[in-house]
Amino acid sequence: MVLLTGATGLVGQALLPRLLAEGQQVRCLVRDPRRLGEQRVRVQIALGDLADPPSFRNAMRGVDTVIHLACSTRDQPRGSIEELNGIASWRMVDAAQRAGAKRFVFLSALGASPHHRSRFFRAKALAERAVAESALDTIVLAPSLVYANGDRWMALLRRLSLLPVVPMCGSGRAQVQPIWVEDAAECIVAAMGSAYTQHERFELAGPETLTCARVAHVMLRASGRSRPLLRVPTPLVSRALRLLTRLGSGSLLPTWDEAELAAVTMTSRHGSAHAESLGVSPRPISAVLGVVL
Repeated sequence: MVLLTGATGLVGQALLPRLLAEGQQVRCLVRDPRRLGEQRVRVQIALGDLADPPSFRNAMRGVDTVIHLACSTRDQPRGSIEELNGIASWRMVDAAQRAGAKRFVFLSALGASPHHRSRFFRAKALAERAVAESALDTIVLAPSLVYANGDRWMALLRRLSLLPVVPMCGSGRAQVQPIWVEDAAECIVAAMGSAYTQHERFELAGPETLTCARVAHVMLRASGRSRPLLRVPTPLVSRALRLLTRLGSGSLLPTWDEAELAAVTMTSRHGSAHAESLGVSPRPISAVLGVVL
């Protein structure tokens, strides 16, 4: 039995059909089973979320492998970024050990560090440490920017493209190696099926190193609304978004913590080598989105 968290997220939606196609018995830890769509009749459902540790214990019964994809890039009413990504992952690992699970697969982020300026990346580093120090067989996969045609970031850019210019946090010079969500999901499946030592770590990166500004241009062109970018100094973005958050602007706009991620470098010195070692050749973003760089 496989327990999957984050099944309704970007990577989870690509991974779940692959697990089921392999004949895996899958249990999904979800808040709202309706978000699983047609897959909800093909899996076992455990109700719960990252802010509900008792739900971890119930979901772990009879589980051999835990695939922990769930995360949050913003503070939630029931938990902060640190609680939902770092502390919740530590509790998930502990629950897996107590339940007798044998393997723990964790989706981190490329560049996670306890000294990173981003709260999200610091929390991911805490989670990685908990995974690495466990007695379980573990696989950590740390991707660069994971994208899909029509994902939430493309949707945000499309909304912003209604303006004459699209605002961008910072200089736009931060570099990423975008990896298509379908390729990332293939890497996870391949890593689970490969021979590995007790603690394995793979950095998942696409074949191109691009600036965040270049990625934004590509995504805008793919959406049919090419616009010039307006680079806004990060202190101004921070003040504006923090003010809007306090005023209760809703969930349409990113929070400051999310906007800051657009100014973070996420590159691997290995390039796409780790993905290729798993038998996956990541496709360039231009090929996936159907645009010319």
